[in-house]
Amino acid sequence: MGELQGRLARFAAARRWEPYHTPKNLATALSVEAAELVEIFQWLTPEESARVMDDPAAAGRVADEVADVLAYLLQFCEVLGIDAPAALEAKIDRNERRFPVAESDEGAGGGAGETDGSGGARGRANRHSSE
Repeated sequence: MGELQGRLARFAAARRWEPYHTPKNLATALSVEAAELVEIFQWLTPEESARVMDDPAAAGRVADEVADVLAYLLQFCEVLGIDAPAALEAKIDRNERRFPVAESDEGAGGGAGETDGSGGARGRANRHSSE
């Protein structure tokens, strides 16, 4: 990761883009690229989305958008001094404590011990690992 961040930083520096690589601008660009990734899947059925990589043209678009998202995320982390792998590891650790396996198994149908992700209110679980 660090090697890629350095390469991206050198690329931007060679073009004198650093003044534009503010946290706000990079977060905005990251959001735009993530939306472009979502756009590829926008009208696909769940089954079609699972097979998107079977189509070489679509697979190329997906890979390009993933690369754009990752590039902006790495640049964002570089500018703010965030160690992305360490931040992810810490988040996974917190999620493992917040959502123990026993509780997850009990609430598989949506119930006991689950929250809607809005401060602990009972309701539908937010099962996304980044919460």
